Amino acid sequence: MNTLADIRKEYRLHRLNEETVADDAMDQFERWWQEAVNSVIEEVNAMTLATSSADGLPSARIVLLKGYHERGFQFYTNYESFKAKQILENPRACLVFFWKELERQIRITGLVEKVSQKDSDAYFNSRPAGSRIGAWASPQSEVIENSEWLASRANQLEIEFGENPIPRPPHWGGYLVRPVTIEFWQGRPNRLHDRILYSLQENGHWMIERLAP
Repeated sequence: MNTLADIRKEYRLHRLNEETVADDAMDQFERWWQEAVNSVIEEVNAMTLATSSADGLPSARIVLLKGYHERGFQFYTNYESFKAKQILENPRACLVFFWKELERQIRITGLVEKVSQKDSDAYFNSRPAGSRIGAWASPQSEVIENSEWLASRANQLEIEFGENPIPRPPHWGGYLVRPVTIEFWQGRPNRLHDRILYSLQENGHWMIERLAP
């Protein structure tokens, strides 16, 4: 069996050059996103969300990207969860996509704000009924007695709602991460990886720089 030190992969699928990337970071994200979608990557929208408390305590977890546009990247969660409490204390976050099939990583740092209630309602109503019940049933990040307690709570709520519409809980909704920097990483042979950093300037344009691997 190989030791941990022997586990390695040589990257050689693509190149990333300053001369060929888009002028706008979100346009470059769109290019890579479409290539990832066309590559049939399982859960292509899975991303690491890193947050920190006011005292600097870091925390990271996988969440799902549920929308993006020129202003930023959207995800949805419980507003009383641990991540939401950290965002309230320190409204900054980092998102990371890793698409190993393409030997690519995207790292986004930015400012976090809630999306509109209209957007939260629209996405919530698009979810399966079971997921909508789950948003009501789960006191996310809190200690609970056992899994049976959660299942019982969900069953009771299902009975209470019956055939009626399931409204969005007031403690559940979306966030938007407005990017300040976006780094595109392309794996290359001999660990001489391509790293292109976009930094948002005061005039709204993006500065493009190459970073050492």
